[in-house]
Amino acid sequence: MLTFAGSLALAGCTGDSADREKTIREQAAKAAAEAKPKIEEAGRAVKAAVDGAKEGWENGEQKKLDLNAATVDELTELPGIGKHEARRIVAGRPYHDKHELVSKKILPTSVYEKLKDEVVVR
Repeated sequence: MLTFAGSLALAGCTGDSADREKTIREQAAKAAAEAKPKIEEAGRAVKAAVDGAKEGWENGEQKKLDLNAATVDELTELPGIGKHEARRIVAGRPYHDKHELVSKKILPTSVYEKLKDEVVVR
């Protein structure tokens, strides 16, 4: 008789447990359905931020001055570069690497350090 009562109690717990699991599943499904639009919106916002950062990064790259194409006037806008230095840069073309400004003795290292991040060689 005791075994039979234990079996009934176990069966009762199993039924309660199954009901709780079903309720939890239903609540989780409802919460996920409610959260989905917000998560999708957040995903779109993150993508827009990443795209904006990428665009800004690429635009920053485009603003760099190409040592092989820049005019004397454009070169004089660089820090530490006057007309004399700009003409020397133009006369030293073509460049394969921007550090050639130093290796070809067109600019001293101190001046090169000021403008190295603003120039490229294409």
